[in-house]
Amino acid sequence: MSERIDIGPDLLALAAELLDAAREHGDLIATAESCTAGLVAATLTAIPGCSDVFERGFVTYSNAAKSEMLGVPFWLIERHGAVSEDVARAMAGGALTHSQASLAVSVTGIAGPDGGTPEKPVGLVYFAAGRRHGPISDERIEFGDLGREEIRRLSVERAIRLLRSVV
Repeated sequence: MSERIDIGPDLLALAAELLDAAREHGDLIATAESCTAGLVAATLTAIPGCSDVFERGFVTYSNAAKSEMLGVPFWLIERHGAVSEDVARAMAGGALTHSQASLAVSVTGIAGPDGGTPEKPVGLVYFAAGRRHGPISDERIEFGDLGREEIRRLSVERAIRLLRSVV
């Protein structure tokens, strides 16, 4: 079964607003994505002229990738799980450490249809965003079991909104 995420005009407008704000502040953006697998980066780079603001994206779907590419300690993943506030925060911090970006956002969650548990159900997503040398904000959202495509689309929107709040 193939899946297609519809970026749509509203999400593109939100992305353009974020890029304009970052440009105005002289910021560069990095993304660190797990369950969205690069969709935040794809949405931002769908905007013409984004290359002066979008620095890089990390797609860290596996636990090994989170550790190798972002420096997330493996013990942190073992202790809290890849889908956790601690790992989301470490992913955002790792994106800042391993890039030239001044702003970063991370996403880690369970898009389904499998992988959920009573403690961490399908639709649970953690986000973190921050500025280099600044605090990292995080959010935990339970979208519910809305289907993989919708969970991922809503996660892209929420990630962009959270990053916009720290520009």
